[in-house]
Amino acid sequence: MSRSRVVKGKNTRGGLKRFTISMQRKLAVLFGLVLLAFTVLGIRLFLINRDNGQIYKMQVLSQQAYENQTIPYKRGKIMDCKGTVLADSQLVYNVIVDSKAILQKDVYLEPTLDALESLGINRDRIREFITNHPASQYYIALKNLSYQNRKEYLEKVEAGIAQEVKNKVPAAERRYSNIKGIWFESGYSRFYPHGELACTVLGFSGSGNVGTCGLEEYYNDTLNGIAGRRYGYLDEGLNMEQTTIEATDGNNLVLTLDANIQSIVQKHLSAFDEEWKNVDHPGNGSNNTACIVMDVNSGDILAMAGTPFYNPNQPSDLAALVGMPKLDATDSPTDGYLTYKDILVMSDEDKPRYLNALWSNFCISEAFEPGSTAKPFTVAAGLETGTVKTDELHFCPGYKYVDEFEIKCHNRDGDGWVTVGQAIESSCNVALMEMAEEIGKENFTKFQNIFNFGLRTGIDLADEARTDSFVSDSTMANSMLATNAFGQNFDATMIQMISGFCSLINGGNYYEPHIVRKVTSANGTTLKTIEPRVLKKTVSEKTSEKIREYTIQVVEGRHGTGETARPAGYRIGGKTGTAETYPRGNNEYIVSFMGYAPAEDPQIAVYVVIDRPNYEYQDDATFATAVVRGIMQEVLPYMGFYMTEPVTDDEYEELEELGLAVTYTGDESPDKWEKKD
Repeated sequence: MSRSRVVKGKNTRGGLKRFTISMQRKLAVLFGLVLLAFTVLGIRLFLINRDNGQIYKMQVLSQQAYENQTIPYKRGKIMDCKGTVLADSQLVYNVIVDSKAILQKDVYLEPTLDALESLGINRDRIREFITNHPASQYYIALKNLSYQNRKEYLEKVEAGIAQEVKNKVPAAERRYSNIKGIWFESGYSRFYPHGELACTVLGFSGSGNVGTCGLEEYYNDTLNGIAGRRYGYLDEGLNMEQTTIEATDGNNLVLTLDANIQSIVQKHLSAFDEEWKNVDHPGNGSNNTACIVMDVNSGDILAMAGTPFYNPNQPSDLAALVGMPKLDATDSPTDGYLTYKDILVMSDEDKPRYLNALWSNFCISEAFEPGSTAKPFTVAAGLETGTVKTDELHFCPGYKYVDEFEIKCHNRDGDGWVTVGQAIESSCNVALMEMAEEIGKENFTKFQNIFNFGLRTGIDLADEARTDSFVSDSTMANSMLATNAFGQNFDATMIQMISGFCSLINGGNYYEPHIVRKVTSANGTTLKTIEPRVLKKTVSEKTSEKIREYTIQVVEGRHGTGETARPAGYRIGGKTGTAETYPRGNNEYIVSFMGYAPAEDPQIAVYVVIDRPNYEYQDDATFATAVVRGIMQEVLPYMGFYMTEPVTDDEYEELEELGLAVTYTGDESPDKWEKKD
């Protein structure tokens, strides 16, 4: 009698017999069905790959190439007041290399390398990349290929292919037809058609459309547009479908600046630099030579420039640094000056420091002691408060003791008895110190704020400096009041000085200085107009009239310090300035002249500052008056102001050399010049 072995309550022997018989049949059927399915699927995939594989492959690659592709926008233009384009963006292309496509066949490599080399791309470098990255389908081999160069390349390739087909060149020997794996990615590159013109006003924009300095930085969001998108997908029929959202181009800026006036200004600043370069020491004609031309009755900036210039198309060109002062650890100028050798060995840490100094706009970003150009402000404060009388007299022995300090006059021998007007004419420090004492600390500091000293002007340019260095009247020493009266021991920027000065001579209207007149869309539609804006009333018309009278004496008076600023044929007013820099006693000066024209009805103001002329004796305002004279001599007739004053024979010859002898005197058109002896 046999026994059955029981495991976990089951009949193992019987169960195994039943599993083997039944499951073998089922498994055999299932295996056959699966094998048949895989066979059919394999055959189907083979047929698809044979007949349509390349089509599907291209569709998938197209989907990869076009999925979420960015369409670049064009950054807005910057134009002067007459439509001259100062900054624009041009269509350029990145040359893209597809290694995988090039390596599909051996015959593709050399023709493609020939083509890339013709575009200015290093052949060995590209060969190395293709060899080391055979699966790469996107490599930027060259950036910013111009539209014209791309066009010429494509025309050459197209003509070559046509010739090969016409001549029935064997496929393996075709040079143009075997160029594979090159395509062009469009974009925009910023460029400045006039190079150095208005460089510190414009600033520049590099990769990523990020503005640096000037208008490019201040109006970065306005100039930038919105990138577009192109989306790709496969529909149910495996066809490529695309959805495109077009890019929105940036808005344009139309400036108050006039490119012709700007070019005149830069010509004369460059001429000064060339004349005085390397005279006393190796280096530029000065540490900084700068000029602002402003519309007296609107705050419009007609020109703004400062040396040294740089080319915003190549803003990092270190050659422009040669002749600039060396910087200390705080980025302040030293007594040394950069040479070509210094540039060659300059460290990577120092390069950005010096480039930032090069790009800086001296007219708005640098504060300095203005010197005697501040004297009309002191007189205006006295006239407004009634503490200074127009008929009062002051005696100048050449010095004045204040708080036990001997403060000297510009004229060491003394000016003797002077009226208020004569004090401005001869730039008498002693008379101004006495007037400041009459005005008092409270009134003086009050009017310094009214004239906007210590406050930003709000000009629409990046990096306007702060000048909040004034002390309050309660803590102001008598010596500080005395020296402030003639423009020492307080700092101001050029834009502060000329904005305030214009209010002194235009009837007391302080205009917010600005350089953008309007914003337009890419198609030219005006989006925003920036009208002249009066921020405050600084002085009365009566006081303004007296300031005009006194500053005309500076140019026309017997002891006037600004006589050399007068352009031939015109009456102008103005004020000279000479300020000793720190440390005192170093014989280094900032000299300046603030001029305006016409004298009877001021329309434009021209302010020139020369920071430490390259000459042994720097304390001479004629450095600045000569530059103002040259600028006005060309700008006034350009703006339509006729000459009203007789000219000497020498002046006439000078005008002939400048091509200005056709600018007649008088309100009509006389047959010849009226000359004076």
